[in-house]
Amino acid sequence: MKTSWRSASLAVGAVAVLALTTACGQGDGGAKAAAQNVGATAPVGGYGTAGGGYGIGNGSASSAPQARPAPAGKLSVTANPELGKVLTDASGRTLYRFDADTAEPSKSTCDGDCAKVWPPVPADDVTAGTGIEPSELGEVTRADGTKQLTIGGWPAYRYAKDTKAGEVKGQGLKGKWFALAPDGKKAKASDLPGLSVRKDPNLGDIVVDRNGMTVYRFLKDQAWPKPVSACAGACLQKWPAVEPVDAGDTKGVKKKGLMSFTRPDGVKQQTVNCWPVYTFSGDKAPGDINGQGVGGTWYAVAPDGKPVGAPKK
Repeated sequence: MKTSWRSASLAVGAVAVLALTTACGQGDGGAKAAAQNVGATAPVGGYGTAGGGYGIGNGSASSAPQARPAPAGKLSVTANPELGKVLTDASGRTLYRFDADTAEPSKSTCDGDCAKVWPPVPADDVTAGTGIEPSELGEVTRADGTKQLTIGGWPAYRYAKDTKAGEVKGQGLKGKWFALAPDGKKAKASDLPGLSVRKDPNLGDIVVDRNGMTVYRFLKDQAWPKPVSACAGACLQKWPAVEPVDAGDTKGVKKKGLMSFTRPDGVKQQTVNCWPVYTFSGDKAPGDINGQGVGGTWYAVAPDGKPVGAPKK
């Protein structure tokens, strides 16, 4: 079946991050935008099982052809008790996005072994079901020349270990893979704000991100006179920096020192009370606190920015 695409343009307004002037200085604003070719086609169902058994990769330079995954068919919006509205294919499999990709311009960075674990969704024979704007659907040409479906500009993937309809085993893996919302954004855990407070039975009140994942501090970091992160390279892969949030998109977190800053690698990172904050790749689900106390230097963050359970100086 031939694919019929109609061109359109989607622009998402720049989102400003509120920067508070504090003892640690002025924070940077962050902006994101997305635009892509859009359209929809006639539905065809089915889901191809991709190879598994690989670790979660960050992409590969390899462009060797992979077994072609089945088309997505008619997309649907599925209600998940933890993530809210999640985009699924005709067989009910969850669709994901990868933080290492970009939406403007649309670009996929998951090839080789990565694409075996995260099979890219073909762009042909896709229909927008109820609750999905056809203009959100687009395509991007991959390194091997195939066309991949995009949602809101973001390349779409399945996760090989999701073997049943409705499974979201790929959610939050490596802090870079997230279920897609119908508009291409990350599906939110129970519509949580960017940062909020959760009462943990062991640690008490701790800060969590919009996906309900525990937020941590690194004792080797610096907050004054300006935020400085001591976590880079392999460390940052294990402890992903929390993206900037608007101060109005927080609940229960102390506003003073709630700002963002630009790291030497160009990544913008959120702070709480001027301290850089992170999530942990070892936390697989909301509520996990597997990063607590790791190496005697990583601790969950209290609403006032202090490290929960850290040894007193």
